[in-house]
Amino acid sequence: MRIILAFGKSYPLRTILMLLSLVVAGVVEGASLTTMLPLVSVMLGDSGHSSMVAGHVASVLHSVGLEPSITVLLIIIVVGMSLTSLLILLANRQVGYTVAHVATDLRVDLINATLGSRWEHYLRQPGGALANAVATEAFRASTAYEHAANMVALTIQAIAYAIIAFVVSWQAALVCIALGLTILLALRGLVKTSRKAGKSQTGLMRELLINLSDTLGSVKPLKAMAREDIADSLLRSQATELNIAMEKEVTSRETLRALQEPLLALLAAGGLYAGLVIWKLPMSSVMVLIFMVVRVLGLMHKAQQRYHRMVGQESAFWALREAVEEAEAQREPAGGSLQPTLARNIVFDQVSFTYGGRRVLDEASVSFEVGTMTTLVGPSGTGKTTVLDLLCALLVAQDGSIRVDGRALGDLQRRSWRRMIGYVTQETLLLHDSVLANVTLGEPSLTEADAEHALRQAGAWEFVQGLDYGLHTRVGERGGQLSGGQRQRIIIARALAHRPRLLILDEATSALDAESEADICATLKALTPNITIIAVSHRPRLIEVADKVVELVEGKFKVVTGGHAPLPRPALSHGTGGR
Repeated sequence: MRIILAFGKSYPLRTILMLLSLVVAGVVEGASLTTMLPLVSVMLGDSGHSSMVAGHVASVLHSVGLEPSITVLLIIIVVGMSLTSLLILLANRQVGYTVAHVATDLRVDLINATLGSRWEHYLRQPGGALANAVATEAFRASTAYEHAANMVALTIQAIAYAIIAFVVSWQAALVCIALGLTILLALRGLVKTSRKAGKSQTGLMRELLINLSDTLGSVKPLKAMAREDIADSLLRSQATELNIAMEKEVTSRETLRALQEPLLALLAAGGLYAGLVIWKLPMSSVMVLIFMVVRVLGLMHKAQQRYHRMVGQESAFWALREAVEEAEAQREPAGGSLQPTLARNIVFDQVSFTYGGRRVLDEASVSFEVGTMTTLVGPSGTGKTTVLDLLCALLVAQDGSIRVDGRALGDLQRRSWRRMIGYVTQETLLLHDSVLANVTLGEPSLTEADAEHALRQAGAWEFVQGLDYGLHTRVGERGGQLSGGQRQRIIIARALAHRPRLLILDEATSALDAESEADICATLKALTPNITIIAVSHRPRLIEVADKVVELVEGKFKVVTGGHAPLPRPALSHGTGGR
């Protein structure tokens, strides 16, 4: 029931309406069913044991001007059951609304919490795990809530029938219901099996999708080396474990269902014998009692089936909540309150940064002048990308300070500062959508005019005009219908679309041929002095066009003016923090 309480906090009004509708439905159903005993008594001509109940029902009907005839009693039962169905429908509408929103809300919560977390936390999250949570776990969580809500509805209905059974004969009803509960408890082992299998499914599905995502990302070299069978073997092994967990859940569920029917029949027969032979109840009372008890136990068994399914699915909800809470606990600080400017320079003053126990920057100092193009070079693994992460406030230096126009970066409004930045990486992955969508990324504030302006700045407008549908031409899967240089220009246009003051390039030309690289470098140089550019590169072209070249070696900055610097010396990477 924890899942009902959890969703009740998120959707209080819907939950209250659902529970209220179910309770009223149970009361209406119980009230209408009280007419069954006098109805059967009248039909069978019984008296004695049932006369007291029948007398109460008759007096109530007389008080509202109705005669307790067979016709009236049947009408009351039909109207009561119809009203009960309407109320249950109302409750199910609330459940349906909640189920429809649960999956979406959970996905949005997880994505927002993950994107709002510290950069170090984000880097630790496998892409496949997030995909699994969004695609699979959110759906399973909403399904678990649906089963939990139905279990509550069935339980309330069972209570209504149990009350009538106690009115007929509390001794007989108590014995029958006690036996039924004993059977339910005896079958709890199957529920535990389902819960364990559900948890296994959650973990195994997560691992499978993580490995699948990683494998698909490297399928080209694996296939080129005829080693795709290794990936197939790994995925097949994990899929087999997942199948075993699913088989256990299905087997326990079907075993539970198969056992319930014969046990219900046994209880009905035993109740009929006890009522007629042991307690010598009138036939009318026994018939109503057996109907009520069987109905109670049937509803309880259905509720147990729903509970069984719920425990098999709810692990996905708790896994999602844990991921959201973990990300929220790692929420990125909001930063300072000062509005950022970029009029003079960005200064690293005695900055030190340690990652994974290794000193990446060691009291490093350098100044990036506004309106110029600075290229940052150095051996691989020395921490050039870490410098860019510090510039974007994705990471925070342990010592020293980073100042923008003389004000500490930590004192600036973080989001406003980042809105002044355009960022381009070496990955040229485009959406399977139009050029316009790839440039604006669907941001409502960006228009076609903004996209055109950015494409002109990136030197891409001419070739975009030549496409079949111009801005509205689809670029294909990962931009496959465009050349490498064209893809890179659209990526640059994307970074320029919101008109940044600072453009950061992280190996943005490393995947291009010499001619495309030369053209793009000329385009980038033309953006200055209106836009300040800081580029990380191993390529000579970005070094040649730079106003200043800064070499990063052993945690220190070394400035070489005039755009001349030796190509960086090769070195082994020393981990993420030294990129």
